[in-house]
Amino acid sequence: MTMSGSHDTAVHPAAAAALPESTGARLLVDALLAQGVDRMFCVPGESYLAVLDALYDVRERIELITCRHEAAAANMAEATGKLTGRPGVAIVTRGPGATHASIGVHTAFQDSTPMVLLIGQVGRGMLDREAFQEIDYRRMFGQMAKWVAQIDDPRRMGEYVSHAFHIASAGRPGPVVLALPEDVLSEACAAMPPPPHHRRVAASASPAQMAELAALLDTAKRPVAILGGSGWTPQACADFRTFAERWALPVACAFRYQDLFDNTHPQYAGDVGLGINPALARRIEAADLVLAIGPRLGEATTSQYTLFDIPRPRQTLVHVHSGAEELGRVYAADLPINAGMPEIAGALATLAEPAARPVWAEDTALAHAAYVEWNTPGAMPGPLQLGEVMKQMQAHLRPDAILTNGAGNYAIWLHRYFQYRHFKSQLAPTSGAMGYGVPAALAAKAADRKRTVVALAGDGCFLMSGNELATAMQHDLAIIVLVINNGQFGTIRMHQEKHYPARVHGTGLTNPDFAAYARSFGAFGEVVETTEAFLPALQRAQASGLPAVLELRVTPEALTPALTLSALRRA
Repeated sequence: MTMSGSHDTAVHPAAAAALPESTGARLLVDALLAQGVDRMFCVPGESYLAVLDALYDVRERIELITCRHEAAAANMAEATGKLTGRPGVAIVTRGPGATHASIGVHTAFQDSTPMVLLIGQVGRGMLDREAFQEIDYRRMFGQMAKWVAQIDDPRRMGEYVSHAFHIASAGRPGPVVLALPEDVLSEACAAMPPPPHHRRVAASASPAQMAELAALLDTAKRPVAILGGSGWTPQACADFRTFAERWALPVACAFRYQDLFDNTHPQYAGDVGLGINPALARRIEAADLVLAIGPRLGEATTSQYTLFDIPRPRQTLVHVHSGAEELGRVYAADLPINAGMPEIAGALATLAEPAARPVWAEDTALAHAAYVEWNTPGAMPGPLQLGEVMKQMQAHLRPDAILTNGAGNYAIWLHRYFQYRHFKSQLAPTSGAMGYGVPAALAAKAADRKRTVVALAGDGCFLMSGNELATAMQHDLAIIVLVINNGQFGTIRMHQEKHYPARVHGTGLTNPDFAAYARSFGAFGEVVETTEAFLPALQRAQASGLPAVLELRVTPEALTPALTLSALRRA
């Protein structure tokens, strides 16, 4: 190829002629390696065959996990970003591949997860003609990604990839989408050195803000802390714990961020999400100071925006978030602080100790006691008690076991009765996306094969991604899946009965034998119908060394831990 002598050429033409030739695809792979990428998820497509070829040469350095659906590939990349704090990477083909993958991008955006989605695109000469599978990705992903771009010059591959990883990781983390025209990937060009590894950029609280926060603590009588959001690290969690213990604060965790604070800690007050403990809700409403460290304070965390008045909460609100654009979006905080989680937690850990034992210390113990009572399972209809199953699982699994789930009422039992004790032991979508649990579990197992990984899925949720058992077998990812089978889309059935009682339509399910389904892949499969049968089945699943499915058959009567179908109809 003859290179242009225009001023936008990254390397002088005379120097470029002396450099070895490369291609856009090889420059892409070089740039990914430079950003520390060691695993990618894909469904292969003809639009990026050149990338697959370039990945072949580095297959010992970048593990390529081939999935059976692009939604799963994107969810795996999102779960990787959530688990590691580094951008997870998926690559999919144009058109249908991109639209399938959009669910993972949306989840990453709502969950503030660093992620990079690469999409094959039609050749530059066919753009804007509605060519085969052509989509304008800037328009498609514009509202659900931090940045969407198309790389039209192979010489700028490293620049775009570097920018993508910086944006995905900076401030409030999130997803970035890069479109890759097919001819750009195969085009020959001069080899160029890849850009340096991206560096995380985050804001920090000012000394004046920390002094104001300390003054608010000094005058508080009924404070409560709510942890959430992304960007936490083990050290940040440890630093916050130091601060919380020093000040004897009751600590709650936002929806699906329960692993930020040890749930067995005597200061843990419970989770602030869907199905919140009424006692905890009352505590937050009556608080005179709320330290919201990290959460967006969205619909799920605020009980549909009812825990705090809009725009000015009754409580004195300190809202810390990594994205400046989120502060003041719904709630006008008394003290808004734009800071990353390691930065704010480190600053909190250095605050001077209170002069005397805080007046609320005994109340903190009462908050934990209320959580313990809420965390104690009650009876539900049928011979299989999901609350007891969660307690059995908690007692049996190591504290660092990772539990994943998608969306559905079945997750209420997990969130209420399982106690998370280890940072990054929970992977779940705050966006409420079904089909997430199995792909997330596969990503977690690929990231650390020594840790036990258990996915929970409803019968409707599981069949949105159950085909990825083939991926589990192909890549030897021995996850355990608990399929909670009640023969219905339980959450929607509950709302249907609430608003249109006894007019059941569209929410019933006809299911396969899930255990036999698992065995058809060569995986372990077993049906569990009683509480007593669960733990032995779990142990057999672990001992098998295979991907495993335990089908837990429960009655459709049990809608939630506190609500039966019959009671709802009577009401």
